[in-house]
Order: sequence, then C-alpha cells, then structure tokens
Amino acid sequence: MEIKPVNTFLSVVLVVDSERFAGQLRHDLPKIHDYVQRSFKDFEFILVNNLGKSIHAECFIGLSDELKQNSFILNLSHQTHFNNAVLAGFDRSNGDYTLLLEHEFFDKLDLIGSLYDKSQEGNDIVYLKGNRKKLGFISNLVYKLFIYILSRYSDLKLDPDAHNTRIISRRALNSLLRLRENVRFMKALYAVVGYNSSCINVENSVSHTDRTLGEQFRTSLLAITSFSTFLRSLMLWIFLMSLGILTLVLTNTLLVKFTNYDIFGAYHEAVPGWAFLVVLTSTFFAITCLNLYIISVYLSNIYQEIKKRPLYIIESMQRI
Repeated sequence: MEIKPVNTFLSVVLVVDSERFAGQLRHDLPKIHDYVQRSFKDFEFILVNNLGKSIHAECFIGLSDELKQNSFILNLSHQTHFNNAVLAGFDRSNGDYTLLLEHEFFDKLDLIGSLYDKSQEGNDIVYLKGNRKKLGFISNLVYKLFIYILSRYSDLKLDPDAHNTRIISRRALNSLLRLRENVRFMKALYAVVGYNSSCINVENSVSHTDRTLGEQFRTSLLAITSFSTFLRSLMLWIFLMSLGILTLVLTNTLLVKFTNYDIFGAYHEAVPGWAFLVVLTSTFFAITCLNLYIISVYLSNIYQEIKKRPLYIIESMQRI
C-alpha cells in the first residue's frame, strides 16, 4: 500500500562546511530528495555554502531538474562559524517545519520521518540525542565545566548530548529568529525560546564543531558570558573573600601590635607603622573588589539590555 505524503511544507537546511561533503552532494542529494518527496507534499532544500568559495559545478552533475527546481544555494562571502551558517539557512526557510540535517545522518533518512512524527505529538522542537564523543582529558574537563556553569548559573535546560540535527515548527522558528545576537550558541538559544521539546535517541556520537581546544574554550567563554551570571557571581565571591581576608588581617595585626603574638601563637616584634600599612592595604583591596563587583553588575545589566531578548514569548492564545 502506497503511503501518501503528509500535507506539510518542509524546509531542509544543509550546511556545506567541508570539501568532502561538497563532493558527495550529487550522490546524497538525490537520496534525500526521494525520501522527502515520498513523505511530504511540499518541500525545499536550502544549501548553505560555508566553504568560503564557490561549490564546484561538478558537485551537481546528474541532479534531476525537479531537485534543482526545489533547491537553492546560499553562498556566504567568507567562511563563518557553523551556528552563523545555520542562521543564514533559517532566515531563508519558508516551510511549516524546518529540518536542520547533519551529513552524518544521510544514511539514516528514516530519522526524518521519526522527527516529524515526534513533532506531531505536541513538540515544537525535536532533536537527535547521542552519546558524547570521548574527548581528551583537558577537552573533556573544559566541556564538563562549561555545562556545569551554564546549568548552575542560568535558567537554561541544556542537553549536553544533543546533536545539531533537529526539526523546528514555524512558530518556534519565528521566535528563534527574533533573537538577533551576534554571539550565537544555538543550543542555548533553543532553550531560551522554550516551547515543548523532545528528543530521539540515536547511536551516533555527538560531533563537536569546535575542533581545537582553543576554539572550544573561546566558544565556552562566549556562551558563559552571554547566557549565565557566572562572572558576576564570581566577582561577588571575590569581594566576600576580600572581606574575609580583611577581617583576618585586622585581627592578626591588632594581636601582634598589642600582644606581640599572631593568631597562630607565634611571637613577633611590633614594628612601628607596620600595622597601619597592612590595614590600609587590606582595606583598599576590599574596596577595590567591591568596586569591581558593582561595575560587573552594571555591565551585566547593560549587556542584557543590549541583546534585546524578548521578555516573554506567547506560545498560544485561546478563549476560556
């Protein structure tokens, strides 16, 4: 029995970010096209060329006219971060649902149908979830620390094992596109948007777009400063620690001055002017830390205002 395609307009976003991927387009695109054509009544393919140069014409030899008619390429002027390339594809999406598909799942096209079916259960965002790839000791430590900080110092609900591949409803995508931030960490932005989300477990390990430790660290730092209050909280703890040091130094200084014994019971000769100098230095250290904390609060508030994130997103409205 032939299965009729669902009456849904699907936009498929593919980010071409490697020569190997570009060279396989003429073999992979027809397979994806055939599956999508059987499953959906209307569809389009949005190829985001993130190579920093034009895709060679040989990559499209043999493609059918029907496939070419439903596809177009966005040639970015220079190679950019993967998340920015994804945004370029999302901006041009016209579908009722938008599918971001990673090329590591081109041999598991049934997952497209599974993602869509899961979205029909009341989920606006459905993503693939896999096992986290084993990294080096330092990279793994940085990643765990990054996830802990975002979970502890923000309201975001992040899945550390989430793939980039996901399907997004039109209303969720419209809300996502309202977040016009230059520093983009897409997995955090999906969480900021909200809406009902779900996942499908797969065996593939989660791939990381940040290939070097330096890039991973920079991305983590940008995400932490953009989506959490960690640095502001850190400045608060530094200020409280400076108060503790000030109290300890004052106590120790006064004991030495009047009893010639410090807080550990060791004997010291009181040197004229030493107590005043130590107290003055410790006081100014505490005041400096207080000023830094106040400045961090102001900068954090200014940063929040500049980003212009919506204060709320209405999911739906109905009469009682």
